Amino acid sequence: MLKRLSLIAVLLLQMHCISAQSQNAATQQSEHRKTSTPYTGDLSIFDSPGRDERLQINRVMDILGIAPGKTVADIGAGSGWFTVRAAKRVGETGTVYAVDINPEAIRYINSRIRKENLHNIKPILGKPDNPLLPGTVDAVLLLKTYHEVAQPITLLRNLRASLAPGAKVGVIDRNGDGENHGVARDVVIQEVKEAGYQLLEQDDFVKDGMDYFLVFGAK
Repeated sequence: MLKRLSLIAVLLLQMHCISAQSQNAATQQSEHRKTSTPYTGDLSIFDSPGRDERLQINRVMDILGIAPGKTVADIGAGSGWFTVRAAKRVGETGTVYAVDINPEAIRYINSRIRKENLHNIKPILGKPDNPLLPGTVDAVLLLKTYHEVAQPITLLRNLRASLAPGAKVGVIDRNGDGENHGVARDVVIQEVKEAGYQLLEQDDFVKDGMDYFLVFGAK
């Protein structure tokens, strides 16, 4: 009887190890897919006229539940284009964390905060695999950023600890091969699910077959 129990225990341990190895291999494969080089050029290009209408950013904020008093994370904030719009939406009682791994982007956003007199924005110099959020958030948006994230699964796993109950994570990107400033919708869905999230909604506002908007929640 003891021998049989020992054999079962050994088999269960082996199955657990195989499962863990398979999961790690899948993660490593996703983490090493092709990505685009993070943008380091003129940040003002992101404030092009008509971008609000093209991206339907107010509709995006509605879907993500961004409202007065909420806390939002803009991961890959760049020039702060979305940061500023989210800050105005959440108001003085809310907070927006503007996260970027580019120190120049953080300097740019700090300058913008002073010029536009916005006191509810907190710039954060994050890491490629961790946004380093100092508190919980109600909504997150990665706007045309996901294709530049070299370790998406690790970053999203690190993000989970900062999500408030019911928080939504949005990804706006365009279909591509990873290197051409785009990444396939199905690849994003697969990776985000692997990081422990579930797909809540997907939209294509632009109807161009390229841009897409995905909404996830932690499982």
